[in-house]
Amino acid sequence: MSEQTQQQRQQAEGTGRGVVVVGAGMAGVQTAVALREQGWTGPVTLLGAEPHQPYDRPPLSKAVLLGKAEDSAFDVDFGELGIELRLGVEVTGLRAADREVDTEAGPVPYEFLVLATGALPLNLPGAEGVPGVHLLRTLDDAARLRPVLADGSAVVVVGAGWIGAEFATAAREAGCAVTVVEAADRVLAGALPPEVAEPMGHWYAQAGAELLTGARVASVEPGRVLLADGRELPAEAVVVGIGARPATGWLAGSGVELGPDGAVTADEWLRTSVPGVYAVGDCASFPSERYGSRLLVHHWDNALQGPRVVAADILAGGSGEQVYDPVPYFWSEQFGRFVQYAGHHAGADAPLWRGDPESDTWSVCWLREGRLAAVLAVGRPRDLAQGRRLIESGALVDPEKVADPAVALKSAVR
Repeated sequence: MSEQTQQQRQQAEGTGRGVVVVGAGMAGVQTAVALREQGWTGPVTLLGAEPHQPYDRPPLSKAVLLGKAEDSAFDVDFGELGIELRLGVEVTGLRAADREVDTEAGPVPYEFLVLATGALPLNLPGAEGVPGVHLLRTLDDAARLRPVLADGSAVVVVGAGWIGAEFATAAREAGCAVTVVEAADRVLAGALPPEVAEPMGHWYAQAGAELLTGARVASVEPGRVLLADGRELPAEAVVVGIGARPATGWLAGSGVELGPDGAVTADEWLRTSVPGVYAVGDCASFPSERYGSRLLVHHWDNALQGPRVVAADILAGGSGEQVYDPVPYFWSEQFGRFVQYAGHHAGADAPLWRGDPESDTWSVCWLREGRLAAVLAVGRPRDLAQGRRLIESGALVDPEKVADPAVALKSAVR
């Protein structure tokens, strides 16, 4: 760190304004913790819209939903770390010229601001306020759904994406009658190519859930779902899992640049278009030199890794010493299977299969210019771990060895 940068940092830490983090989910909490771990001594304020102690979201569709855990609070002692935690504080606007964010409790000044507001689930048009219609994003959502599962209710799930599959899994485990309605002609239509998603669609029937693809919802009424083709589905509860949009509406007029998807368009250091303001996690997209495109990653690992780069850049006085260009990673537990994915397969060559997709364990690999670009592993964690390292290294691989499930991926390097 240069002497000038050191002076800038000391000046920032001594202003009394310090760093304000908006959003107390994984990305926000990890940003605050990373600042302390990396040596920031100035004030750190964490603003959370919910009244609950900050918590992890993945267990909401699993242990918390099934009543196996009361909550999933982070094991972080905010007081010991000197992090001021303000809960139940809704941020309503940003005034960059004054370096203040507005809240219902009054303005909060900052020297550096980190946007970590996550994403909001989309609801079906006309379904908001209809009794029995649920989203699954927050601890309160899970609490409202827990008695639905405990009663073994008849449930209609709208959307056969990752969240829809995970909820359907939990509902079947609880003994509910489950019907999943998907407007596309296959599951995971927005995430995976048809030939890869097709075998995953078979898992629903194997688990005792009915899957209706190419089915559009016309309306939702108390106790039933009406489809566009005239079919009527009985539903004591309806769970909507049709995607999410970055929670950035409050930034209107702030000068922070947003993309057409509503995400903050951060740069390779996760800085926004406004000086001193960063964005991390589900609310922000970032440019990937590795993949030659801008990525918007709505997954847990992105919310874990990005904060470290933000903290490092703040402590370095914005000198750009560390860029953010990760290999995206996520996992999903559905219908007795552990699914993992690493990389970004858009624009890659045709997938190479490792194993029979009708069996319990298999993987798919995508190559781009002779290098591994992405890997999807079902019950093959070693493929995922070795594949992820190959993607990070950018090593040339032998396609024939990649396609041989008996050959370890690490041995496919040319």
